[in-house]
Parts: sequence; structure tokens; C-alpha cells
Amino acid sequence: MDRTELDRLLLEAHDHDDPAALVRYYTIAADECEAVQDIDAACFYLTHAFIFALEAGASETDELNHRLVEYGRA
Repeated sequence: MDRTELDRLLLEAHDHDDPAALVRYYTIAADECEAVQDIDAACFYLTHAFIFALEAGASETDELNHRLVEYGRA
């Protein structure tokens, strides 16, 4: 997914207050940053995904927390 499309989807998810989409898109953004070794940016996006997952009681919460712990960011 290109960055412009991902940014549009993130804004749309915020506008619609859609926590599942927010978790999904912030996680995708984190994955893309990890792929290019931009760990600070990846952790920024992982933190957002984690917070939205916590608020929604989403099943991804544990995995997102684990990823942050691996980077020493939890």
C-alpha cells in the first residue's frame, strides 16, 4: 500500500471513529517502517495501534505490546 493511501485510510478511520481500522492501519504503517529499519517510526505507529487496541479490547493487544517490549518501548 502506498503512503498516501495509508494516510488517507488512517484519517478516514479517525473520522469514523473506527478502532478496528485504526489498529489495522497503524499496524500496517509500523510493519512498513520496520521493513526499512526505521524503528523509531515503527514504534510510533505500534504505540498508536496498541493504544487503540487497548481501548477497543482488541485481540491484537498482546502481540502489539510484545513488539513494543522487543524494542524496549513498553
